[in-house]
Amino acid sequence: MSDNKLPSGHTRIDTLEMRGITKRFPGVLANNKVDFDVRAGEVHALLGENGAGKSTLMKVLYGLYGQDEGEIVLNGKNIKIESPTDAINHGIGMIHQHFMLVETLTVAENVALGMPSSRGFLTDLDRVSKRIIELGKIYGLEIDPSAYIWQLSVGQQQRVEIIKALYRGAALLILDEPTAVLTPQEVKEFFVIMRQMVSDGHALIFISHKLHEIMDICDRVTVLRDGELIGTKIIAEITKSELANWMVGREVSMTRELADIERGPARLEMININCNSNRGTPAVRNFSLNVHSGEILGVAGISGNGQKELAEAITGLREITSGSVVLEGEDITNHLPGEVTERMLSYIPEERMRDGMIKDFSIAENMILREHHKTPFAENGFLMLKTIAKHSDDLIDKFRVKTPSRETKAGSLSGGNIQKVVLAREISRQPRVLIAAQPTRGLDVGATEYVHAQLLKQRENGTAIMMISEDLDEVMAVSDRIAVICEGELIGIVPRDEATPERLGLMMAGVREEEGVQTA
Repeated sequence: MSDNKLPSGHTRIDTLEMRGITKRFPGVLANNKVDFDVRAGEVHALLGENGAGKSTLMKVLYGLYGQDEGEIVLNGKNIKIESPTDAINHGIGMIHQHFMLVETLTVAENVALGMPSSRGFLTDLDRVSKRIIELGKIYGLEIDPSAYIWQLSVGQQQRVEIIKALYRGAALLILDEPTAVLTPQEVKEFFVIMRQMVSDGHALIFISHKLHEIMDICDRVTVLRDGELIGTKIIAEITKSELANWMVGREVSMTRELADIERGPARLEMININCNSNRGTPAVRNFSLNVHSGEILGVAGISGNGQKELAEAITGLREITSGSVVLEGEDITNHLPGEVTERMLSYIPEERMRDGMIKDFSIAENMILREHHKTPFAENGFLMLKTIAKHSDDLIDKFRVKTPSRETKAGSLSGGNIQKVVLAREISRQPRVLIAAQPTRGLDVGATEYVHAQLLKQRENGTAIMMISEDLDEVMAVSDRIAVICEGELIGIVPRDEATPERLGLMMAGVREEEGVQTA
């Protein structure tokens, strides 16, 4: 444990304990008598499958939920945390996976937002800026206080979130999937920052599905399963494979074998595609790429570099301003989404709740959204309820969707389980072309293993698969070729056996390679 003192204005947290925490929701026991503790000067990982209760436990700690049973003990004293304000007053901060920043404001304005000014009704942004610079020097979080959020990279925006928490005096930080949107280089920089914070006496709780990161940065790990505590171990005393098996309760394969199959003809062709963002600015620029039968083409890039717009342009959800999309020899440029999917193209959208399902429909209804009007789910205009029920139950079981029943409304599921429902529906259609955007985002290692196996099975069946992912480990694990996109442009294509995180990371940052860009 570090003997260093935290900067002035920070409450020292030597130990924080959550004892016997129980949290119930209608029909669900999210946390059942869970014990968890974190100490100053350590990184403690919280690990578990989707629906294991990790987020619920941390929301109790941050005051977003109230526990039904149990107590929170800070430095040996019982405390009550009934709101995020209470948590902040006790020195607890939380860095959310999706940043809570106002893009049109400056760094200093975002940090000061919601805080009382030392000058009453007048702003004190000069003092705020001075403190931001001080914190930046202490923790390696250098950032220009006068820069607007929209001008910053994703990694820089994350720095602003951390500075916001530190500015408010956080001695304990809850980090929820903090590396999900970072490049490999940014992850390294972020880990340097984390180690500096730990050496200065901060306590860090790290939530991640990336086991290699947990092994690299954490001191201890606590595993939850089905809302219950499985145990806590010292990282140095466990291997990555053992950790995966411990989390899921069974053997998990950490490698992906790609069967040696012959690549077929191009089924999906993108020819000089251009399209705009929601703001009307160029999002995809002169993008040309082919996806062949029997291959997985990975598309790697930092979040917000045109991946979402590209997928929507292919599937008819976004207007293509110039260029064309050809599906098995047929021009489908700007066709309606229904017309595209009728041609056996399946789409797993990045925004699963908004674009992937109807949250007020049951799971069973969502499972047949694409095919509800076809045999065997409908005959003579009537839904075949028994067939739909069996189909839904089979997919719920096969994809390990955690739900009370098939009649549960989709909107009540956790994010990971919503993703499983969308995956189950799209893959079960046996498509000829599959666009999978962030297919395992938010999924645990066991579910990820299953999804990858399904994608590889589709590949062996001859499906042409374009997998868009910000997770380099995933892209390198299951792709035959890897295309890199930056600011809406194709930077280059790298064969699987030539790809390294460093090479792809540089390309994701916009560094082009001398040999140029290939599309075939």
